[in-house]
Amino acid sequence: MSSKTTTMPSEKENPSKKSALRENIEAILVAIILAMFIRTFVIQAFKIPSGSMKETLQIGDHILVNKFIFGIKMPFTMKTLVSIKDPERGDIIVFKFPEDPDKDFIKRVIGVAGDVIEIKDKQVYVNNEPVNYKQAVFKDSRIIPGDVQPRDNFGPKTIPPDCLFVMGDNRDQSYDSRFWGVVNLDAVKGKAFIIYWSWDKENFSVRWGRLGNFLK
Repeated sequence: MSSKTTTMPSEKENPSKKSALRENIEAILVAIILAMFIRTFVIQAFKIPSGSMKETLQIGDHILVNKFIFGIKMPFTMKTLVSIKDPERGDIIVFKFPEDPDKDFIKRVIGVAGDVIEIKDKQVYVNNEPVNYKQAVFKDSRIIPGDVQPRDNFGPKTIPPDCLFVMGDNRDQSYDSRFWGVVNLDAVKGKAFIIYWSWDKENFSVRWGRLGNFLK
């Protein structure tokens, strides 16, 4: 009498598949890590809360900032690990506010290390040469003496090494380097380059014409 034997399938013949839950969790974790990497080292979104950069930037504009262009910085400490290039005159930068590092400010670079900055009756001079940006706006015709406040008359001041002198485009309504001093390069987060969204809170509407505008 012959006997039949039944062969049980081995685990190798029937490999178990990852559960859908595990696959989803892994995908979410990868997405979170990738998003954190991009936000930390490449691009970060910011919202404009004030009018110091009008008319270039309006309250409610949402912008993207290139964090890689000025080098790779150590998270939290902001120390530069790999230097690529330094900000240049005319760049619009986001930086940690020197008087309160928990706040981010956005201004235009007017002077770099070694430059001599002077303002006479609202006219900006860099190294004794008058400098005029077409984006600069003056809405107050008054000229305030330098011994009262430095808004319209300032300097001359030589910018120290590894520092920047910055001003808002809304020159009469900007709290900037004229009042609180220079920005250290380590405090710079990146260069603003495009408006990706703009919300007009007063009129409760989207500023469609501003979407996709590159900043100059």
